[in-house]
Amino acid sequence: MSNSSIIQAFYGTVIHSKSLKEIAILENALLVIDSSGSIAALEVSVEREKVSERLEALNASECHLTELEEGQFIMPGFVDTHNHAPQWLHRGQGQGLQILEWLNQVAFLNESLFKDPNHARRVYPMVVKGMLRSGVTTASYYGSLHGEATKILADVCLEMGQRALVGKCNMARNAADFYVDASVEESLQVTRDCINHIKALDPKGELLRHVLTPRFAICCDESLLGGLGEIAKEYPDMPIQTHFDESEQEKNFTMTLFPQFTNEADLYEKFGLLNERSILAHCTIMTPYETQRLQDLNCGVAHCPTSNMTVGGGFMAAHIKDFLNRGMKVGLGTDSGGGYSISMLNAMRHSLINSFARDFLDKRDGSDTVTLEEAFHMATIGGAHVVGFGNEVGDFQTGKQFDAILVDITSSRNGVNAPLEDVDSLRTMLEKFIMTGDDRNIAHVYVRGRLVHSC
Repeated sequence: MSNSSIIQAFYGTVIHSKSLKEIAILENALLVIDSSGSIAALEVSVEREKVSERLEALNASECHLTELEEGQFIMPGFVDTHNHAPQWLHRGQGQGLQILEWLNQVAFLNESLFKDPNHARRVYPMVVKGMLRSGVTTASYYGSLHGEATKILADVCLEMGQRALVGKCNMARNAADFYVDASVEESLQVTRDCINHIKALDPKGELLRHVLTPRFAICCDESLLGGLGEIAKEYPDMPIQTHFDESEQEKNFTMTLFPQFTNEADLYEKFGLLNERSILAHCTIMTPYETQRLQDLNCGVAHCPTSNMTVGGGFMAAHIKDFLNRGMKVGLGTDSGGGYSISMLNAMRHSLINSFARDFLDKRDGSDTVTLEEAFHMATIGGAHVVGFGNEVGDFQTGKQFDAILVDITSSRNGVNAPLEDVDSLRTMLEKFIMTGDDRNIAHVYVRGRLVHSC
């Protein structure tokens, strides 16, 4: 390993998820990053006076070394598995509405504005900047139905350095006249145009990937779902995202439109859209059959507790603990703007609250509650597996790419987090960040070793 292959290193507290049951909190760790943005080494319990010696042994003596102070630590960047980029401007509006009323009264009107490419060029840099500031290094974005705006979103993600899945939203019926694809054929052609654009930007899909995005079956007839299924066959590595069993209102309407099916799992599977690449948002009112089918097919669940508890039709507490116990892939999503907050910290907190409600409704013995270890896992490596980047990012295994945030909960950040006390353990420091921190505590954000946000 030559000196030029190592460009930076971090020394101090490093935290990442080892499993659903364990958060590794590594004191006096030395984390070394190479010029490709990959993790070259992670050594633990390195004495301060031995750091230079260890760097020299790694042929990294001339690299840039960041020494973390007390109250600072490095952790993996957050993975937002479900976000509506064109809903940035109307986050939090329409709280308490049923999902279909919310779409028609709030979301569709605002998303329709992205017909103007200049609107997209103005808003999407705000989206990506805000997400990076919040520590989201990877996001799975729903675009609007507009091809040009979706391409602009992809351009912005790559330019600003965020790892992202970006998809043109397919919706050819049951939407406002001013916001619907002109035809099934046009919807599919624009999708192909977006695929070609994104593949030209990042041919290997190292940072940017297209994701097939049927909004939900309500907005897609059989011919559109079938056409998207054919594209999914053509691109066997391409992820697929949609809304799944989000609310009673949505599910009941879906079944009236597809009377030949009795559940959404069979519906999407029939059209080739349910498999190990599927990112299924919500999954709040699953039948035992559907849960088993998703498990059998190795689908990913994008758990969106913030929006599930505020918009759509009541306090919809998904059976997340059951999914986790089954070994299903589960990540967290903000579902902004149905979710009023883009904070993955809030998503973690709300996943705990969601599970407390689920446990009270079902068992009342604590067995359905989500632990902090599980919430941390879902927000990082769990989400990475859901969106198809689990082999590249999500923890600090050697060889993975360095997508990370440098957290600082000291008073110098002028935050409102619970203050760090001299007697606090490193675990307490982490808990104070998760439960009381915000973007003011996120000092630096890295994607593939590149500093993409600093404040």
